[in-house]
Amino acid sequence: MYPMGVEATTERVLRLLALLQRRPSWTAADLAAELGVTDRSVRRDVERLRALGYPVHATAGVGGGYQLGAGTRLPPLLFDDEEAIATAVSLRMASGGTVAGTGEAALRALAKLDQVMPPRLRAEVRAVHGATETLVGPGVEIDAELLVTLARACRDAVRVRFRYARRGGDEHERTVEPVRMVATARRWYLMAWDVDRADWRTFRLDRMREVTATTWRFRPRAHPDPVAYVQRSVTAAPYRYLARVRMRARPEQVREQVPPQVAQVDDDGDGWSVLTAGGDDLAWLALHVVRLGFEAHVLDPPELREAAAALAARLGALAGTGPPDPPVAAKPPSCNRTA
Repeated sequence: MYPMGVEATTERVLRLLALLQRRPSWTAADLAAELGVTDRSVRRDVERLRALGYPVHATAGVGGGYQLGAGTRLPPLLFDDEEAIATAVSLRMASGGTVAGTGEAALRALAKLDQVMPPRLRAEVRAVHGATETLVGPGVEIDAELLVTLARACRDAVRVRFRYARRGGDEHERTVEPVRMVATARRWYLMAWDVDRADWRTFRLDRMREVTATTWRFRPRAHPDPVAYVQRSVTAAPYRYLARVRMRARPEQVREQVPPQVAQVDDDGDGWSVLTAGGDDLAWLALHVVRLGFEAHVLDPPELREAAAALAARLGALAGTGPPDPPVAAKPPSCNRTA
């Protein structure tokens, strides 16, 4: 129970903070008029804000007044309805990976904002999001509510339960301890500890259904680097063959043509790179390596060399540079006899 007058004072200080955030400078008289108090009350409320860590600067004389400045740390911010909607919409777009390096931070901020946003504002944000299209490359659209649920679970270290469809289409219930989400140009992945299988796993978000964050908290355990683990999982693990090819090109040159969700590219020194990619068809792998246009040498598997040789023969025949067809033997002249 607050002492009498404390609630009113707290509410007035929050209104003062909102006013100071609205425009660069205020006179004491303008603030007093907006708040319905005296200049002396404004000065006391300004001191209360300073005690909370808000750097409120005061300038004396004609044209002077109060101004909210930058401090050594970021204090809590207040948003009106329009600002909250604009911020949430921007965070939803940023969390899709369209701004480099901001996806994870945007998700954390969106989780915080979504937790305290009134339902009516949440509905406004969904309406804007539903009426907006983003011109990006082909990919799988992920529901923002799923992103928020998983972001909170990663942040709060709580287990998540969901139904997961494997490549064959069959579904199984999974319980995991989530660590991090990783976004590629086309898909979202979750790296998590699979409780039932007692091992690290990667899950595609578009294959997850009925996702529920439980109340079971877990102690975070040491884990592999999420980005490297997800990249290795999506480029190698699902495939029959794992190819390693050495190329005369710098890693950045290869990465310009090969997305991270397709293959892993490592620096091999002296202007060479090693490309690691998975596939179910060796001829398909050989064709894509050739299309990159770099000098290349197969490291493994040996079968890839055989597939490349067979592909070269077929391409040579297609280009008309292969061995000529064997000559057709001439037929002996026929003898026409009359009876």
